[in-house]
Amino acid sequence: MNQATLHQLKVFEAAARHGSFTRAAEELFLTQPTVSMQIKQLTKSVGLPLFEQVGKRLYLTEAGRELYATCRHIFDTIAQFEMKVADLKGLKQGQLRLAVITTAKYFIPRLLGPFCQLYPGIEISLQVTNHEGILERMTNNMDDLYIMSQVPEHLDVSYQQFLENPLVVLAPINHPLSKEKNIPIQRLADEPFIMREPGSGTRRAVQQLFDQHGVTVKVKLELGSNEAIKHAIAGGLGISVLSRHTLLPDSGDLTILDVEHFPIKRDWYMVYPSGKQLSIVARTYFEYLLDAAKQIVEQTAVSSSEKHEESGIN
Repeated sequence: MNQATLHQLKVFEAAARHGSFTRAAEELFLTQPTVSMQIKQLTKSVGLPLFEQVGKRLYLTEAGRELYATCRHIFDTIAQFEMKVADLKGLKQGQLRLAVITTAKYFIPRLLGPFCQLYPGIEISLQVTNHEGILERMTNNMDDLYIMSQVPEHLDVSYQQFLENPLVVLAPINHPLSKEKNIPIQRLADEPFIMREPGSGTRRAVQQLFDQHGVTVKVKLELGSNEAIKHAIAGGLGISVLSRHTLLPDSGDLTILDVEHFPIKRDWYMVYPSGKQLSIVARTYFEYLLDAAKQIVEQTAVSSSEKHEESGIN
């Protein structure tokens, strides 16, 4: 390994992460023969094969897996050093690797905008996936912070609640129940229901509430996208339960039904593995998000108060 260069390690890390020399070449703006040559030279330096090809797929050998873990550690350490130097200079620079649960994509990007304007030297890598995908990424320590609506019980993690995430019953704007108040939860058993896919945290929370009250709904569709579910509701295919955060200003064709035991009270959490040392950039975003969420709560309270006052005047 004495002759291995940092450039060769970067090429190897990209190839190992993608499982492809071609995609590594595209990411690093290199030709595929260059990537192959760098890997060949690194393999010679290590003295053991780093990849093996089975059919058309590329796999890491045991030595390759060990080197990949070492590369991740090396690059993380270098990144921490660069961020520390930038911090000592009074700057905030580096990369923030953020993974968020699917529903969080409706508000996290809006909070990232002002953060990027405040710290233009910080690059953002945002990954959006479902609950199981987040757990997999967390287990492999692939990101700095994770935004989730359910803290994993079987992993040793640190977490901080920062915003409420109420789950509400959504229906078409012209639904017969749209004008009723305090609808019995058992009434939902008479409606065609649209569920999120298995593995979704929203689905688990909804199913738990239905089980508690002995409600069995008629599942007409299972969809893996909040957007697909909203379109299905608007199209009259059924009703569903989603986070209130999925309702955007242009969601005028949907309405929230006033059903007993709803909204289901849930929260948004910032989560990271216990013992993980947050980088300066990650810590900066952690503190920023707490402050931004506090402002959202205050704005919501003011807006709600104004609506009540207007209602009283009329």
